[in-house]
Amino acid sequence: MYYDLTRGSISKSLFFFALPMMAGNLLQQFYNIADTLIVGRVLGTNALAAVGSAYTLMTFLTSIFLGLSMGAGALFSIYRGKGEKEALKAAVFHAFVLIMAVTVVLNAFVYLFLEPILIFLCVPAEVIEPMRQYLRIIFAGLIATSVYNFFACMLRAIGNSAVPLYFLAVSAVLNIGLDLLFIIGFHWGISGAAIATIIAQYIAGIGIVLYALRCCRDIVSGWKNVPFNGQILKKIINLSALTCLQQSVMNFGILMVQGLVNSFGSVIMAAFAAAVKIDTFAYLPVQDFGNAFSTFVAQNYGAGNKDRIRLGTKQAFKMSILFSLVISALVFIFAAPLMEIFVDYSAQDVIAAGVRYLRIEGSFYCGIGCLFLLYGYYRAVNHAEMSVVLTVISLGLRVALAYLFSGFIGVTGIWISIPIGWVLADIVGILYMSVEQKRLDIS
Repeated sequence: MYYDLTRGSISKSLFFFALPMMAGNLLQQFYNIADTLIVGRVLGTNALAAVGSAYTLMTFLTSIFLGLSMGAGALFSIYRGKGEKEALKAAVFHAFVLIMAVTVVLNAFVYLFLEPILIFLCVPAEVIEPMRQYLRIIFAGLIATSVYNFFACMLRAIGNSAVPLYFLAVSAVLNIGLDLLFIIGFHWGISGAAIATIIAQYIAGIGIVLYALRCCRDIVSGWKNVPFNGQILKKIINLSALTCLQQSVMNFGILMVQGLVNSFGSVIMAAFAAAVKIDTFAYLPVQDFGNAFSTFVAQNYGAGNKDRIRLGTKQAFKMSILFSLVISALVFIFAAPLMEIFVDYSAQDVIAAGVRYLRIEGSFYCGIGCLFLLYGYYRAVNHAEMSVVLTVISLGLRVALAYLFSGFIGVTGIWISIPIGWVLADIVGILYMSVEQKRLDIS
């Protein structure tokens, strides 16, 4: 189903457009959650620490071409709002060529510099070999992930948020089944987890390409006849580069925090690996709501509906804050049982460390929920540079405070620094929006 977000009930349209995106990304997390759950239970703490640290690295790498796709998607939505079909087709073609080129270069880079990457992450000696083994395989899935994310962003930009969910549902179930088969059945260890994940990623990537070729022919067919358009390419690069920078800065900051976490040993690494999965799962809905909100704003920005953008912004913040409060309460109450899903009950030191993280950081999901809305808003109104500023504020402060506080109060200092960064970035973003609202909404 394709949604025209320029008309109808705002809250209803936002909710039903965001719902498949939320479900889709929750399913996508099953890739990593299945690895974490089965690896932690079957292969032990060191393997769990390796997969968890690798997950942070992969999130950073994926954020580069995901950011490119999200930035291009904002332009797709603007053209959709304006009704400019030929410009939309040209933008999709130029963006695809650009993003695939970046993906290939990135894939070659990580294989060439695997050893320096492991050194940079401060991986402990007992974890480094399983992590090296896992990364050598999992890197092969970067191209599939890039392809999937590009076409998913394209479909969402033109109003279809449901189809990406279908392919993720199939690949998520497949990933879990292959994890069980390869790790428990075939005893392939940590390599089995990586192989299961990349097979599932390629299923999702190939599936969504075939769908686009069949059902979106007016956009993705006849590309050989699309002339080079320097103006459109420049717009794509401007939006995509800034969104990519915002995404990669955000995840590079997390990667630096991961390196600090690694310095506290395998117990804290394992606790962080499990807790981050719970954490990400908990606030994914508000992240996807922010992406849906971005599509809403971009379509209305293209159509010149300024009042609808202002009203939608107010409603979106109310919905996000309410949801975040409920999730924070649930995570705080059920932190220990959630950790025990991933970690054997006998590893009480790992569980205790994870619970402490979740109860400190998880109490402030409102902060990250508002921040995702701000990212989406500024990306949609052609001010993606403000998203970069907010990310630098949030992550820069988080990293600086994490290193500072951890020297005085240990690992708890890392957890405290995270919500402080969110809240400060929110304050700056909201104040800037209130002061500059009229200028930002003029098309």
